[in-house]
Amino acid sequence: MAVGTVPNSQDLPRRYGGRVTTFVVLSCITAGMGGVIFGYDIGVSGGVTSMDGFLSKFFPEVYRRMKGTSVSNYCKFDSELLTAFTSSLYIAGLLTTFLASSVTARCGRRPSMVIAGSAILAGSAIGGTAVNVSMVILGRVLLGVGLGFGNQAVPLYLSEMAPPLHRGAFSNGFQLCVGIGAVTARLTNFFTQKIRQGWGWRVSLAVAAVPGGLLTLGALFLPETPNSLLQQGRDKRRVRVLLTTIRGVSDVEDELEDIVAANSDKANSSRGLQMIVTQRQYRPQLVMAIMIPFFQQVTGINAISFYAPVLLRTIGMGENASLLSVVVTGLVGTSSTFVSMFLVDRFGRRTLFLVGGAQMLVSQLMIGGIMATQLGDHGQVSKTCALVLIFLIAVYVAGFAWSWGPLGWLVPSEVFPLEVRSAGQSITVAVNFLMTTAVAQLFLATLCRMRAGIFFFFAAWLVAMTAFVYLLLPETKGLPIEQVRRLWAQHWFWRRFVDTASNGEQAKLDC
Repeated sequence: MAVGTVPNSQDLPRRYGGRVTTFVVLSCITAGMGGVIFGYDIGVSGGVTSMDGFLSKFFPEVYRRMKGTSVSNYCKFDSELLTAFTSSLYIAGLLTTFLASSVTARCGRRPSMVIAGSAILAGSAIGGTAVNVSMVILGRVLLGVGLGFGNQAVPLYLSEMAPPLHRGAFSNGFQLCVGIGAVTARLTNFFTQKIRQGWGWRVSLAVAAVPGGLLTLGALFLPETPNSLLQQGRDKRRVRVLLTTIRGVSDVEDELEDIVAANSDKANSSRGLQMIVTQRQYRPQLVMAIMIPFFQQVTGINAISFYAPVLLRTIGMGENASLLSVVVTGLVGTSSTFVSMFLVDRFGRRTLFLVGGAQMLVSQLMIGGIMATQLGDHGQVSKTCALVLIFLIAVYVAGFAWSWGPLGWLVPSEVFPLEVRSAGQSITVAVNFLMTTAVAQLFLATLCRMRAGIFFFFAAWLVAMTAFVYLLLPETKGLPIEQVRRLWAQHWFWRRFVDTASNGEQAKLDC
């Protein structure tokens, strides 16, 4: 059985010319501010919700339980209102996603990024000046609107702007920016929690305005992608000039022809969602759009990202020590994502998925085993066990950071044909937000009930997702984005869904 194979040499698409230009690098760095915002908003919530000043002001019941000794270690932070603070951002992002899909398809990637940055600016301002729980949650909701637009547009922008041979590195830059944002949030939390008056959380929430402002300002001057310009019906000559500037060579006819051909197949962009859901030829892409972000979240990474400070305080570490430990693990994750940028186009997506999955599986099992045997309902673990847990969390974060973290955004963004690309990305983002919301809302309650068993739960999913990649995901490294669709016709399983005879024509509707 040929699992995840690349087409035979006679079937391989032509390669384009071009190089990595300063123009495209600066454009992608600016767009990457969307990833910084995403990472910052993920990283800041866990630290803020572990700060005494924030808890005593908005969640006094949780604060009393944290200071008490009669409540189980696993249940001290179990509060529906506290989890609503975290998950409100992702609920808003989920509800915004499909509106963002329409704007991104009809108006372009750049306008969506402008909207994203503007919403982030408003949300950070309200969160930083909040005087009650309602204002705090409203600020998170506006941040969610920004993420809904940003996560829709930025991965598409990076994939379409990047040279095909380096698309993995450029697209993984989104996850690198997510990691940088998360580390920035954790460093900010570490220093702001030292403010004696207890208002350091205001600084933490307000700092999101910095990347939000950079994204808004930068997006005003960014070029639109050639793919999006043709999708909007712009003049082909204008697109050729832009493509020449992006690639740094005059001979761009092959790439331009492929983009034009992909655009000629598209129906009205408003039908993109209907097409990808109902038509059999898009079944492989639909499955990837759903399962990859689903699996990305059931690795358990956001349980660690949101609540690592809370988790470390659960095992008995102090506020300062828990925040510092999270900073260290965040730096490990960001460094690992940086490494993946150099590995993904050399070893391929599948290899990183499989190796990273195995690494996360082993560390999850060991974390669960230590907590099950060493941490009871009351008391603390030993200092040695705490250090071992921090080390295992760092190993786990590193595994995620060079596999399911960046590839969970890269692979979906490069497998959709142009006619359904925006709709497919909207499904990916929606599933990501849906699962992120579920993890954020349920983790503390589940930790209270399952205790250490929750880590074995995530480990079981890691087994399932590694098998999924091995059996069902073809390798996409090095292929031009408009020709990735050819892989499905070569795959041992997906070829039954693809109409190979028509090669791009409409396939019949699935029964």
